[in-house]
Order: sequence, then C-alpha cells, then structure tokens
Amino acid sequence: MMVEVLVAISIITVAILSAMAVSEKAVQVSRQAFHSEQAAFLLEEGAEIVRILRDNDWANISSLTPGSDYFTVFAGGTWTLSSTPNTVGIFTRKVSIQEVERDVGTGDITVSGTADEGTKLVTISISWQEGGTLVTKSLQFYIFDIFS
Repeated sequence: MMVEVLVAISIITVAILSAMAVSEKAVQVSRQAFHSEQAAFLLEEGAEIVRILRDNDWANISSLTPGSDYFTVFAGGTWTLSSTPNTVGIFTRKVSIQEVERDVGTGDITVSGTADEGTKLVTISISWQEGGTLVTKSLQFYIFDIFS
C-alpha cells in the first residue's frame, strides 16, 4: 500500500513538474517572439526616419561620417541623428551610413569603382538582451538623393 502511494505521488509530481517546465518554455518563447516583433517595427521606423531626414535635406545624410554609428533622437517635433547612444525600452537602435561606388561603364553598384555621392548604403541595427544573450537584427537598404 505504501509503495503504491509513493509511486502515485511520484507520477503526479513528475507530471506537475513537466507541465511547469513546458509553461516556462512557452512564456520564454512568447517573450522572444514579442521582442522580435517590436524590433521589426523599430527597424522599419528607423528606415522611415532616414527617409524623412533625406527628404528634409540630402546633407542630413551626405554629411554623416561613413562607418560611424548614429542613434535616432526625436526632439522638438523632429527626428535627428546623434552620436550619443540611446535606448527605446530595452532596445538600442543604431544607424550606419556607407559610401557607394559604381562601375563607370554599367552604372551598377560595385565594390570598387567611382564614388556615387548621390547614393548611400544604410544599415539599421536593433539590439537587446534576451536571456543573457545579445540579440541583433538589422536592415540594409540604399538611399538616393532624389531631389537633385
């Protein structure tokens, strides 16, 4: 009788612990998915910010130092880029601008060619801590001086 009670209690305990482990993992996966979704929105917002800066004045983009990290700041009713790191909640958003070169003959973007002052490669990165690990998502696109 005593053995049967111990076996029953052991089975119930294992079942409860298993259910708790599954629940904990489900919460963790849900949190990761939520953060990834927020990061995707922040990446898209970053792309829109760069487009707004370009539309206001191409010098907002062309005057940036290639390869340097910039951070988006909303102040005084307008977006700007700053070299001072800032966060949005748990997220850090960085914007980096790279020079673009074109093949003289074809006009295609290439690794080595003639510098195209009217085109820049923009990389927006979002990073955050998730369970002790640094997670980074990025978005790259070309932006053009469409107003000159």
